Amino acid sequence: MLFPTTIVGSYPQPEWLIDRQKLAGRFPPRVRARELWRLPEPFLAQAQDDATLLAIRFQEEAGLDIVSDGEIRRESYSNRFATALDGVDLDNPGTALDRSGHPNPVPRIVGRIRRRHPVEVEDLKFLKAHTTRRTKITVPGPFTMLQQAQNDFYGSEEEAAMDYAAAVNEEIRDLFAAGADVVQVDEPYMQARPEKARQYGLQALNRALEGVPGTTCVHICFGYAAVIHQRPSGYSFLPELAGCRCRQVSIETAQSHLDTRVLRELEGKQVLVGCLDLNDMAVETPEVVAGRIRRALDHIAPEDVVLAPDCGMKYLPREVAQGKLVAMVEAARQLRREYGQG
Repeated sequence: MLFPTTIVGSYPQPEWLIDRQKLAGRFPPRVRARELWRLPEPFLAQAQDDATLLAIRFQEEAGLDIVSDGEIRRESYSNRFATALDGVDLDNPGTALDRSGHPNPVPRIVGRIRRRHPVEVEDLKFLKAHTTRRTKITVPGPFTMLQQAQNDFYGSEEEAAMDYAAAVNEEIRDLFAAGADVVQVDEPYMQARPEKARQYGLQALNRALEGVPGTTCVHICFGYAAVIHQRPSGYSFLPELAGCRCRQVSIETAQSHLDTRVLRELEGKQVLVGCLDLNDMAVETPEVVAGRIRRALDHIAPEDVVLAPDCGMKYLPREVAQGKLVAMVEAARQLRREYGQG
């Protein structure tokens, strides 16, 4: 099928589950932030399951072809996995600059980074048990996790990144063994810190994907629209992903008005073309969304295009997120008709 549709990863969490005002009033947490949840621990897991079911149903009702668990159980896209690893002192966190330049509490590395156990496999199994559609689940990338940590152990960042990569590789293998259709690796800090990404980030990312049997995607973005409001018109690190082992690359084009000629440099990759502007609370028309995709189609083949939002939808009001997804699905239908699949 041409022009399949999906989300990048996160879907809005309900207000009864998480304090959305607190969530929006701070930088995305890198250490655990249990104070964000509205329910105490004995009831939290069941509430997260219930909210995940809602996220799945909303994606299905919108008509998405590939659904995720909405990252409903996570305080941020990265901290649930990053804080489950051996080698970090969670009781005495460190500090690192966020991509906006502000200090943020982060995991402090005090020993070798190792994965103790699968972190997201049960999340995937829950997703697969409650949908018949293709499934996707996301994991934070090794380069990004290192940028979101304070290194008090390793002699070099390269060595630390490779241990993070080994942990991610183990998780991805287990997720595919459990039946994931797509596993996405989130690497937004490759855009934020391109020099280090070129120095060792791509090598670490390829180590994370080494020997992986299924469809993998790498998401690289400019940051949440709710946090980072201004977008450059081009990526500082993107053509380099042509040398990545991933099958797919997920990018933003809507809010940034990206010059889509850069997509020619990703030959051989499928591209998740971000076509929903998450900084705009107005719901786009299907025609506007389809127009954004056509800009990409000037440079890549239709069979290499997947429709997606620019980034995670975590910070949007649910009715806005849902309206945008419905418009995106209708845009995909329009494009299929144009290309003879309607």
